Amino acid sequence: MRILMIAPQPFFQPRGTPFSVLARIRALTDLGHEVDLITYPLGEDVRIPGLRIYRAARIPFLRSIPIGPSWIKFPLDVLVLAASVRRLMGSRYDVVHTHEEAGGIGALLRRLFSFRHVYDMHSSLPEQLRNYGWTRLELAISLMRRFERWVVKRSDVVIAVCPELVKRVNDLSPDKRVLLIENQPVAAECQPSAEDVGRLRESLGLDGKLAAVYTGTFEVNQGLDLLIEGIPWIIGRRPDVVFVLVGGDPDQQARYRSMADRAGVGENVRIVGRRPPEEMPLYLALADILLSPRTTGTNTPLKIYSYLWAGKAIVATDLETHRQVLDETVAVMAAPTREGLARAILDVVENADKRLSLGARAARFAQERYSYAVYRDRVAEAYT
Repeated sequence: MRILMIAPQPFFQPRGTPFSVLARIRALTDLGHEVDLITYPLGEDVRIPGLRIYRAARIPFLRSIPIGPSWIKFPLDVLVLAASVRRLMGSRYDVVHTHEEAGGIGALLRRLFSFRHVYDMHSSLPEQLRNYGWTRLELAISLMRRFERWVVKRSDVVIAVCPELVKRVNDLSPDKRVLLIENQPVAAECQPSAEDVGRLRESLGLDGKLAAVYTGTFEVNQGLDLLIEGIPWIIGRRPDVVFVLVGGDPDQQARYRSMADRAGVGENVRIVGRRPPEEMPLYLALADILLSPRTTGTNTPLKIYSYLWAGKAIVATDLETHRQVLDETVAVMAAPTREGLARAILDVVENADKRLSLGARAARFAQERYSYAVYRDRVAEAYT
């Protein structure tokens, strides 16, 4: 098939939805399809046989796009719409596969150009507004609810990345065909060498230390404030624990360094910034414990799938965002408070057998449920 994929994201950058878009593209091209991708004018080109990238027109002086909802996305999405119309006028496509708010483009153009519309639902759009602090704009949230319903109803099939979104689609349009396709772990098959992991541990000053690692964005909903507020209590009992935080833009990194210093635990916190995807297996491999302290949202964090594949003990807040994938057999589920998270981390720190058994069960679970073959077959099902 010839597929026009529309992703209103800076592709490629190492963050949630672009990782998901990349995984979809790899599966579709492996299945023998041709994919033309329309995306924002920012991001790195990715070379995959069967993929062609078309970028929307640039906005002068625009160098970055914040994660989550932002006003700058409105003009960018208009430019993505224009680029989509140009491609559809010049070429014939069997399927248009849209991500996030680009579902509106697919819904708008579906009848005009006679294509099958696959809507990839990575999150609930009105919930995104709430999670990122747009709660005062009730009119905008109400309009986004109506927009989301309209998009779902004008899709031939909806891909939902977590069970909560399947429920959402069923509420919006009970007869709509919806497929649950959970995210593919980032670089799951990559196994770094012991020598490379040892060098990284040495460079971070982790020799003789226990490493508790967080990877991902530093947005407010990720719960890093909660984590850092609890570190003094942990360090007071186990000063050999070092927290390694991977991600964040420079301003966010500076904020959390300052927060750790004010709490008197700066020596036990390493903030290494954003790292390229190919380095992420190294950081997962050096971890003794992997952390996901997220405080809001219902979609499963992409990091959870990589954490499971890493085969390390996971500590995650006991919220639906995590419960859709994790339970007590593969993770420690912490109360979503400063005290609850700190106590859960200390429990795993002080119990080596528990760390090992949790990690082993997590790895088995990932191999059985989140292999690439399973993922690819689910993507293929959306196109039947």
